[in-house]
Amino acid sequence: MFLSPLNQRRWRNFKRNRRAVWSLIIFSILFGLSLFAELIANDKPILVSYRGDIRAPVMSFYSEKDFGGDFPTEAGYSDPEVQCLIVTGGLQECFDGPESLIEAVEQGVDLKIEGFAKGWMLWPPIPYAFDTIVDVPGVAPAPPSETNWLGTDDTKRDVVARIIYGFRLSIVFAMMVVAGSSLIGIIAGAVQGYFGGWIDLVFQRFIEIWTGMPSLYVIIIVFAILGRSFWLLVFLTILFGWPALVGVVRAEFLRARNLEYVRAAKALGVSDRVIMFRHMLPNAMVATVTMLPFLITGAIGGLASLDFLGFGLPSSAPSLGELTLQAKQNLQAPWLGFTAFFTFAIMLSLLVFIFEGVRDAFDPRKTFS
Repeated sequence: MFLSPLNQRRWRNFKRNRRAVWSLIIFSILFGLSLFAELIANDKPILVSYRGDIRAPVMSFYSEKDFGGDFPTEAGYSDPEVQCLIVTGGLQECFDGPESLIEAVEQGVDLKIEGFAKGWMLWPPIPYAFDTIVDVPGVAPAPPSETNWLGTDDTKRDVVARIIYGFRLSIVFAMMVVAGSSLIGIIAGAVQGYFGGWIDLVFQRFIEIWTGMPSLYVIIIVFAILGRSFWLLVFLTILFGWPALVGVVRAEFLRARNLEYVRAAKALGVSDRVIMFRHMLPNAMVATVTMLPFLITGAIGGLASLDFLGFGLPSSAPSLGELTLQAKQNLQAPWLGFTAFFTFAIMLSLLVFIFEGVRDAFDPRKTFS
């Protein structure tokens, strides 16, 4: 085993919490699948065989000219004429006459011309990306059907595709925000608690002023000036989220800085940096881990709230908060509301159960039968 005896005990405690273990398994499967969203839900084929060459449109750009067409723009793979070009190896008759592969065969287009190989396309299970406009009859939002399992939103975009991409976006956003906020918050709390005195006093007054700023208004103002973007929202959320861990880490360092092992290390000439982050920080991680589920669920909820209010990510982004807003604006389409509710409920419940198990595993007083 590569784990220390202490971490082995923590891992055994975590495995005894069956709810946490199963939540971790289910969440890992869902998040792992969402990482390959482009291979699950996309309006581009995964693989294309054209004249004997294998191409991957999900990874590379191919224009219509690359398949024997006339335009230098990206090929519309759902267009029957482009499909005809790929299957027939670039016959010009696909543009001149037939409008679909079936009509091309009916009108006598030879699919096995000498020097040309019959092509094919391997499509994802869901042939729509998060921003694909679905060509379905009727008004939007369209109800669930065989082609759109959870229906479409008010701009006729497939809901399942937007859920897959939105789930990944929310989790990645939360992880980045929590990682950045935790790094800054732990360092700030460690410095305050270890040195104390005027450093602690000045830092506390600064945090009181900083946390008193209306973060929502600042984000709205910055977005109005610089425009909405994912990375800017991550930066602003970290900027206002790092004080969440400062108090917990500061309290642990204030308690531990007068313990005997810290005094002994100082007497031996060990540097402050080594004492803080090698000896004292591991003892403060138990309280820090306890805060992680609140930080992650808070980051996901904050992103959804901003998108719901219209001040978050761009409207074209696959946002779960924007789907919730559509559910509010389209009460005649209950599938939007149910989808948004169950997505948030499942995602947040799994995360809370996982970190509940992590918290109990780090608690030396916690035992399982």
